[in-house]
Amino acid sequence: MEGFELLAHPVRLRVIHAMRGGRELTTAELCERITDVSKATVYRHVELLVAGGVLEVAAERRVRGAVERRFRLHQDRAVIDADMVASLSRDDHRRSFAAALATLAAEYDAYLDRDDAAPITDQVGYRQHAVWLSPEELQAMIDLMRKAIAPRIANEATPERTQYLISPILFPIAAPPTDPGAGTRV
Repeated sequence: MEGFELLAHPVRLRVIHAMRGGRELTTAELCERITDVSKATVYRHVELLVAGGVLEVAAERRVRGAVERRFRLHQDRAVIDADMVASLSRDDHRRSFAAALATLAAEYDAYLDRDDAAPITDQVGYRQHAVWLSPEELQAMIDLMRKAIAPRIANEATPERTQYLISPILFPIAAPPTDPGAGTRV
């Protein structure tokens, strides 16, 4: 399993999210974080990510006769890049979007299930805005979003930092009017 097929799965996306920021975690620690998924399922998806080169073994140690492995993320392999997107069919796009939405819903449910969940204090947001943009305005907005987000992706986990999931979803919901005055009334 490679590329898109490997990454477009809600449980594997949640494992990838958990590993971001230079974290090294055992499968047991991942299970503690992803409590709404069976341990067997988490273990199976970790093995698939290792086999696909997205995760690597960072360290091994013996614990009560078993080998405990700590994994780390290959950041550059945990991405659906532009070339991969260009090769996707419409059905692939549908599956990828469904996986992203399922991941987002599962992560949000897991957040709300925590005893310390405080949406107001944590500045949780899930607003949607419908805006009209020219191709140039769209590109400028995307560039500004990348400029704001990209430098923070490399942040490592520290006791002072909380990990946030940022999920920009962008697609046209309406075609441009064929007549420039079609949306106005006199």
